[in-house]
Amino acid sequence: MKVVGIGQCSLDHIFIVDGIPQPDTKKEVAEWAIEGGGPVATALVSLARLGADCSFIGITGDDEAGEKITHSLIREGVDVSGIIKRRGCESQMAFILVEEKSGKRTIFWKRPAGEPLKNKELPHAFLEGAEMLLLDGLMSEVSLYAARTASEKGIPVMLDAGRMRKGMTEIAEASDYIVCSEEFAIEYAGGSEVFDPLKAILKMRPFGAKAVTITLGERGSVTMCGDEIFHTPAFKVKAADTTGAGDVFHGGYIYGLLKGWDIKDAVRFASAFAALKCESIGGRKGIPALDKIEAFLKKGF
Repeated sequence: MKVVGIGQCSLDHIFIVDGIPQPDTKKEVAEWAIEGGGPVATALVSLARLGADCSFIGITGDDEAGEKITHSLIREGVDVSGIIKRRGCESQMAFILVEEKSGKRTIFWKRPAGEPLKNKELPHAFLEGAEMLLLDGLMSEVSLYAARTASEKGIPVMLDAGRMRKGMTEIAEASDYIVCSEEFAIEYAGGSEVFDPLKAILKMRPFGAKAVTITLGERGSVTMCGDEIFHTPAFKVKAADTTGAGDVFHGGYIYGLLKGWDIKDAVRFASAFAALKCESIGGRKGIPALDKIEAFLKKGF
């Protein structure tokens, strides 16, 4: 199976602390890790570990962080020929505070300094052989162009909708599968009422996607597929770090779809995949192998 992804790539600095510090105080770090990150990039890494052929398209700067981002993907077997290096620009960076007891994290991140990818910069025949296109919508112009191009070729598109950004509605309307964060769902649903995932997901029906899933962290996820709406519980694990869990969830979801599984089985697999990742620090270090996921699933929720 071949998956092409267009979106963010980052160099993540992850700090494990015993609590979020108060302003104007000092806090000792229990552990510090540096690794590649970014929603689409990490999702592709998770798919590569499951044996998929993956290609990443995005931008970096010509700085040290950019080199580390690129090599982190190369080491995982992800094709990086679609990365454009912006001269004299800084790459995307993230600083992530992780609470030691809960594994919950707070992310501080900075966009890359270089201009967003342009349509004309996409590699020639960038979708050749692809069975799925994954987008995060951050570079809205090229994302919409790629989504429409994929649709014309009969290639399904998955949108990782993390936030309501400019152009996100149009990209969602051009996508076959939408997996969005609770934050996106709240923003899209609007209003000041208490958030109801069922009401929010019904408001996304006009997108026309084959399936829409709202991820709810430790509360699992809610999925709408056709006229059916179902809840998938989260697996219980001892979480060390939730960084990258959503990205890995996307990778597992795509894997299940491309294997031709029922949507409920695909979401359940994605949930287990993401849960197991959380047992290790970092967005990628703990991404499990297929045999570990299968053994875990046999135990059930």
